[in-house]
Amino acid sequence: MELDTIICGDNAAVMATWPEACINLVVTSPPYDNAREYGGHGWDFDAVRREITRTLKPGGVCVWVVADKTTDGTESGSSFRQALAFKDGGLNIHDTMIYAKETIPLNSRRYQQAFDFMFVFSKGKPNTFNPIMMPCRGGGGGNKIAQRDVFGVFKRRSHQRRNNAERMSDNVWFYTVNGVNGCTRDAFAYDHPAVFHEQMAADHILSWSNPGDVVLDPFAGSGTTLKMAKEHGRRWIGIEVNPAYVEICWKRVAQGVLPLVPNAVRIGNFVLGF
Repeated sequence: MELDTIICGDNAAVMATWPEACINLVVTSPPYDNAREYGGHGWDFDAVRREITRTLKPGGVCVWVVADKTTDGTESGSSFRQALAFKDGGLNIHDTMIYAKETIPLNSRRYQQAFDFMFVFSKGKPNTFNPIMMPCRGGGGGNKIAQRDVFGVFKRRSHQRRNNAERMSDNVWFYTVNGVNGCTRDAFAYDHPAVFHEQMAADHILSWSNPGDVVLDPFAGSGTTLKMAKEHGRRWIGIEVNPAYVEICWKRVAQGVLPLVPNAVRIGNFVLGF
């Protein structure tokens, strides 16, 4: 199995040629109920699920970013069925995370959809967890704690309790952007209809893998997962059935590795692009 490459072909068929337990982390987003046009190429969910499960190493993680299509006033529910299929097929639903994002208000008879699911599946207990940290409100400061006796009478003695400067992020990640190309500075990436937010992909790669680990995206699309895996010192491999999108992927990963400074700033649980 060749690493640091992009393969043009059917993802399940390509993965079937690989040995078992060869992938540390999958970060991917399949077509959402064919809600967008991806070049007319279909895919076999059950075959992809089986191959991801087979090729993940024990303790490996798959991040599955997905949402549901709404037709005739009802959501498809495909996201939940896919998550349960992964569980029935041998992976744990380690976490159900939320990718919250800016949306354009629509005139409809329900609240505007403003998130996708980020299912985190694991093959047993995850081997790696490097939590994303964020500043605590009032972090690093101290509070004076008044001491009282059992009758509630104030005593003179008091002490300082130090607050932690940081805490672990929760599982709802909100990414907001500024400018025209908010998800990436690579303008040619927008020839693909659904571009990952780079910081979102990077946050998962940093959370669930270590430098040198193998990161796979079997729906490589515009190549965001591959680009961020390369920038953060991981080995990477992508599979994409559409030759036009393979070309986009190669353009993005061919760029030099940037300094490890994100193109977004996390403030609390918010990420501001610049």
